[in-house]
Amino acid sequence: MEAHLETPPLTLLITEAEAGQRLDAYLASHIDGWSRARLQRVIEDGDVVVNQREVKPSYKLRAGDQIEVELTAATTAEFVPENIPLHVIHEDEDLIVVDKPAGMVVHPAAGVSSGTLANALAFHFQQLSTTGGAARPGIVHRLDKGTSGLLVVAKTEAAHENLADQFRAREVFKSYLALVHGQVEKKTGQIDEPIARDPGHRTRMAVVRGGRPALSLYRVREAFDRFTLLDVELKTGRTHQIRVHLAWLKHPVVGDEVYGSGRDKTVSDPKLRGAIGKLIRQFLHSAELGFAHPRTTERMLFRVALPNELEELLTLIRAQNRKIIA
Repeated sequence: MEAHLETPPLTLLITEAEAGQRLDAYLASHIDGWSRARLQRVIEDGDVVVNQREVKPSYKLRAGDQIEVELTAATTAEFVPENIPLHVIHEDEDLIVVDKPAGMVVHPAAGVSSGTLANALAFHFQQLSTTGGAARPGIVHRLDKGTSGLLVVAKTEAAHENLADQFRAREVFKSYLALVHGQVEKKTGQIDEPIARDPGHRTRMAVVRGGRPALSLYRVREAFDRFTLLDVELKTGRTHQIRVHLAWLKHPVVGDEVYGSGRDKTVSDPKLRGAIGKLIRQFLHSAELGFAHPRTTERMLFRVALPNELEELLTLIRAQNRKIIA
């Protein structure tokens, strides 16, 4: 699941005396305020890795194992509902689909205790699932702070579990629009490269041998002489997956200060370079989201247009960059 990295994960090293314990039991005894059942869900969601690999809650620990745990929710005492406007695309008895703006963090995390989507949801909706904990009401999946677009939110525990199962089984359709630097030569392609914490920058992710499997499919929607607009379908949901994969492909997302390697500053046209600098976000938008309704099993597909700031930049690029005819 895409997430906004604030701090490195909690890292634990297993000693000889601790070897043989189940992973979920060990974590429950070492992390205050987190139940074993809740930690099992965190492990199943892939937010706990042992030696950079996903394992089951029942995994038997060995001496020398290194555990990395991402605990992103704030404590209940810090969480307060807030009257923040929301763009609701769909609502029924079981779920809500919202269009998250760029700049909004999905839920409280280290250094972020207010102004999140979770704070807004708690204010506007009386019923939300508590499966993710009090500070993550209804939150099933995440988007980066600087990414806009579609998110599904669960109202009931049953809906939450069903939707989470669909995400784990890779049955959810997730398609993004991404504007990248340079000409992407292949009109369609896939990036099947493992992702893990960047060994040199622990608050970043990277393509790392032995990391967690990650698969992204892409298709060129519009090609220009200096930029390419892509449709990117996520088959997995690793943290920063699209941004990391496209940077690895040498076509970083426009406006991505973390993974862009300074490409934004190399844009020769001053007007266009200035427009990119004013974005204060990456050109990445969750445009389509499809899943089976947790109660009726009816297949649902939602689409949302680019936000104004991205559409305006795209209009400028269309005017100033030669379009490539495939």
